[in-house]
Amino acid sequence: MNPIISVLIITTTLSCVLITVSFWLPQMNPDSEKLSPYECGFDPLGSARLPFSMRFFLVAILFLLFDLEIALLLPLPWGDQLPNTTNAFFWAMSIIILLTLGLVYEWMQGGLEWAE
Repeated sequence: MNPIISVLIITTTLSCVLITVSFWLPQMNPDSEKLSPYECGFDPLGSARLPFSMRFFLVAILFLLFDLEIALLLPLPWGDQLPNTTNAFFWAMSIIILLTLGLVYEWMQGGLEWAE
């Protein structure tokens, strides 16, 4: 048999088996929290004009910022294969220094404190 046809048959069979098992194997025990449209702690039936904690959103934005740092530094290991490695090192260090200065600023302003 042709190797390409064999690979296609094996991958199709394996995919169908895994799809079938994923539908029949899990135990579904929904409760009121899982059936709620919001799992973040907000009451979906209450008033939409209630005050919320700005610290929650500040921490979420800081998490996204530092998570984006990982995406910016991901190509760094391939930077040593460039003809000019100091250029890649310079940009990586500038990103790290800028984010470190931002973290120190937030820390000094008290933006990371939960309780006052």
